[in-house]
Amino acid sequence: MAFDPSIHAVRRQRFLEHLGEAAAVIPAAPLATHHADCEWPFRQDSDFFYLTGFDEPDAVALLLPHRPEGERFVLFVQPKDPAAEVWTGFRWGTEGAVERYGADMAYPLDQLPARLPEFLAGAEAIAFRVGRHPAVEPLVLSTWGRQLDSYSRSGEAAMGLVAPTPILHRLRLRKEPHELERMRQACGISAEAHELARQMTRPGMNEAEVQAAIEAHFRARGARGPAYGSIVAGGDNACVLHYTANTAPLQDGDLLLIDAGCSLEDYYNGDITRTFPVNGCFSGEQRELYALVLEAQEAAVETVQPQGTAEAVHATALRVLVEGLVELGLLAGDPDGIIERGDYRHLYMHRTGHWLGLDVHDVGAYRLGEQPATLEPGMVLTVEPGLYVSDRLAVPEGQPAIEARWKGIGIRIEDDVAVTDEGHEVLTAAALKSVAAMERQAT
Repeated sequence: MAFDPSIHAVRRQRFLEHLGEAAAVIPAAPLATHHADCEWPFRQDSDFFYLTGFDEPDAVALLLPHRPEGERFVLFVQPKDPAAEVWTGFRWGTEGAVERYGADMAYPLDQLPARLPEFLAGAEAIAFRVGRHPAVEPLVLSTWGRQLDSYSRSGEAAMGLVAPTPILHRLRLRKEPHELERMRQACGISAEAHELARQMTRPGMNEAEVQAAIEAHFRARGARGPAYGSIVAGGDNACVLHYTANTAPLQDGDLLLIDAGCSLEDYYNGDITRTFPVNGCFSGEQRELYALVLEAQEAAVETVQPQGTAEAVHATALRVLVEGLVELGLLAGDPDGIIERGDYRHLYMHRTGHWLGLDVHDVGAYRLGEQPATLEPGMVLTVEPGLYVSDRLAVPEGQPAIEARWKGIGIRIEDDVAVTDEGHEVLTAAALKSVAAMERQAT
């Protein structure tokens, strides 16, 4: 993918328009060590990347609407250093920050303490996310503190700290056409990996073998790798929502739940869950529960419409699941009462989806005060109902005990769905999910 600085320039301009006269300080992510002096693979802060496209650690962006044109986007970055680059790789440095990334000015990071006061001077407020950036926060607070100390002489000081994240996250919630295209690509690669996994799976394999094949496909197709810890859960392991051990053998007669998606070089993600029989054939109980989850999921997907709500998507899936579980004898009573009391939660204990974008659980409000947020074109959410039948949670009083024939069945079906002007687009449609497709076997 060719880097296009104009995409980030447009985002910065929109952000500046919303800031008013507040000066924003947006830090990049630092490197993180996991043992001794070895570092985790770098993952940029999503807000910083959204505004700059700059993918190096320990940088700081200043967005300064109170300054003149040509002084409103300032980057502090690690300088060019051949000795350091021998060990840790290429750096763009201050020249690259200007020439490639469009900064009006760029300085070495070690100049931030000295230069920050001059850039924040005259701003009505300072937009900074407190509690997240321990290396930068003391500099911001001390700069503001000095402004307050000198107010009686200068008559100038920022009125307070404000959070930039509500503005940024509202902007990020509605995806641009460029973002939607990148998410289509991430979802397409993720769907290919799921199809590959289903075709290769056989009894006697290990969960780890399937995980390795999925993640190898991500890398082979040019993705960074998995967007999150891949879940490859056979049998009863599928009843653990965030199971990531992925070390158990796959048993004949069990289901395999795979929740996996890739992340692209620019961090856009896919997030797909599929569940299928290890041996290529559902048992009677497995088929009944799978068909029920599929019905709930397809009904919920149809609920994704402009002016709808994520709350309605969840409610639709929940209603189908509860009514179906009553028919199967796994729940008893009036569906309205079961839903109101939460008597289904030992079988379905999570919501039906989340926003998706630069982050897998992407930013954006689900509620605005007492009202659920309205779905608008450009928003992308997952739709992922499931059922998990085990002894882990107590059966609510008045509900039937779970017969042994149902236990150990865990099923989730998840697609990524974009809201469009006309309705919705299922970005992950290439990953099959019908009962017949799940029972196909490789020849």
